[in-house]
Amino acid sequence: MSATPDTTTEKLNFRRYKEGDTTFKRWQEQIFQASYSYKCPTYVQSTPPCQGSCPSGEDIRGYLNIVRGIEKPPVGADGKPTMTWQEYAWRRLTEANPLPAVMGRVCPAPCETGCNRNQVEDHVGINSVEHYLGDWAIANNLKFKAPEKKTGKKVAIIGGGPAGLSAAYHLSLKGHSCTIFDEHEFLGGMMRYGIPGYRTPRDTLDAEIQRILDLGVEVHLKTRIGTDVTLEQLRVSYDAIFLGLGAQAGRALPLPGDPADHAAPNVVTATSFLKAFNDGRLKTVGHRVVVVGGGDTSMDVATVARRLGHIEKVNPTDFEGAIAGHMAQDVADISLRQGAEVTLTSVYMTASKPEIEHAQAEGIAIMGGWMPIGVVKGPDGRATALRVMQCEAKMVSGRLDIKKIEGTEKELPADLIVSAIGQAVDFTGIEEFNSGKGMVAADKNYQVSGKPGVFAGGDVIRPHLLTTAVGHGAIAADGIDQFLAGQEMVRRPKIDVHAFDLMRKYVEKGIQFGEVKGAAHGTDKSKEVVHNYENRSERYVIPHDQLFLGHFQYTARNKRHITHLNKDSALGNFDERLDALSEAAVIAEAKRCMSCGQCFECDNCVVYCPQTAVYKVKKTESLTGRYVATDYDKCIGCHICADVCPTGYIQMGLGE
Repeated sequence: MSATPDTTTEKLNFRRYKEGDTTFKRWQEQIFQASYSYKCPTYVQSTPPCQGSCPSGEDIRGYLNIVRGIEKPPVGADGKPTMTWQEYAWRRLTEANPLPAVMGRVCPAPCETGCNRNQVEDHVGINSVEHYLGDWAIANNLKFKAPEKKTGKKVAIIGGGPAGLSAAYHLSLKGHSCTIFDEHEFLGGMMRYGIPGYRTPRDTLDAEIQRILDLGVEVHLKTRIGTDVTLEQLRVSYDAIFLGLGAQAGRALPLPGDPADHAAPNVVTATSFLKAFNDGRLKTVGHRVVVVGGGDTSMDVATVARRLGHIEKVNPTDFEGAIAGHMAQDVADISLRQGAEVTLTSVYMTASKPEIEHAQAEGIAIMGGWMPIGVVKGPDGRATALRVMQCEAKMVSGRLDIKKIEGTEKELPADLIVSAIGQAVDFTGIEEFNSGKGMVAADKNYQVSGKPGVFAGGDVIRPHLLTTAVGHGAIAADGIDQFLAGQEMVRRPKIDVHAFDLMRKYVEKGIQFGEVKGAAHGTDKSKEVVHNYENRSERYVIPHDQLFLGHFQYTARNKRHITHLNKDSALGNFDERLDALSEAAVIAEAKRCMSCGQCFECDNCVVYCPQTAVYKVKKTESLTGRYVATDYDKCIGCHICADVCPTGYIQMGLGE
């Protein structure tokens, strides 16, 4: 049959054993020749790599199984579901992350990089499912459920960015009263002031923030700790403090010599540039813009500059003043706007490939392998060009090794130069928390070293992803909760994520266990324990070679529609580019999940067991994660059930 444009030809051949592999191992001979078994199926729940890769610790497999229909919402006394599957999945997701509509749009999704489905054809579109659930919750006005009782404890949260909002959310659910102090006019931190609105629509961001505030969180805006309110005042009025002030001070260009020699009014940082744009002060830029960076922030700066463009005969000090915060631009006729010439130089590109391709399609020139070495200034003290030199850069043992290529120097003419090489923490007024390295030093519970009752999270700990800050806020909230209760802080698990809770499913179904008395040996018929089940989620991430990949057929990923712009259509276009998947597409995408480390009810083990030892549990006792069991009187330990288990949920353990 000849291939057509609709036919995808893929060579998929995943087998447990190679052709001609008929040699028995010694333990296999013992099993097949014995009248009893030393190895029997055990049901082991493990963490999938998507969850192990998620900085905010979402139960990704859990909400994907809800979306695909494997796990059903709980039912009420009338036998009907108490909520829709969308709400049930959203509530499972937001046990870890209260900002799914935002993160589903902008998170670079390390979970998708870790996805075992990459070994088959392509990762599961986890971000797209999160995006859909977040938008559905906003459209249907879902609210978080506040606790019935308050503890009477008060926590001051410095900074209303992703870390501070996450901490406020998790602490509020634990019954503590939270107050957020933020120096800006609005909450959101870098989600608002560091990311353009066409990537994080402001109505979406506002809706998810308001849902957190509706838990009773108090807010003081335009309030800087150390200036408007002292730390001593916070210590007197609150039982604990969380530092989530972020790293919103930009880093200057790393140029040799005295920094003052390179200073110019039109040489600015990415954070000041993006804040001016997101505040609405910056309406246009110069004709020629040079951005120095290579990460996602530099891409945001470059695409914003390209969209803003320039206006002939505009006074250069207009955009310089707007960025510095002295004034807002008053551009009389935006229709005269023309495209700016935007060049992005980078020593080492870390931005995602799609972002790079989008930028190039919009007419942005990207120069990889060039480092800044100086600023050329005119008689008026303003920069006229950036001097750069070609270089070779590669990662060596986690550090960037840069080698200059002499004789390659050249100048890039510029009306505006933007440094997007990283961020720094502004410790003005709170210098006592500076570790000496420009960050805050904290332990694994995110309690600040030598400061009992003071916790931290987000970029003040380590500048990273927004979702990392969300995870920090959640972990710190646990630590604060234990501190306020006067408890010794527990050691965090090796794999610190939210995992599927089988016991919760038993409670939902009304099944109760008795008390275990005496030894637990031989309890497969007992009603006091779950028969041969073990949860290793806190210590084991299941790799792809523990799955039976041959079960999964090639299935193309359901991709979100992205509006692609060119250099003409990008000009002045601040509409959102990323569309959410439809309900049908979201369900289809969730069905691509391989449910690594947990049963997804494929029936392989039941069908292929030659002894009919593996059986489905009774419907009255069946629930997600508890679909099959084993009759050990019949089991001969042949391993077939484990071999054909697609998810790696069945492993062979000692038994009789």
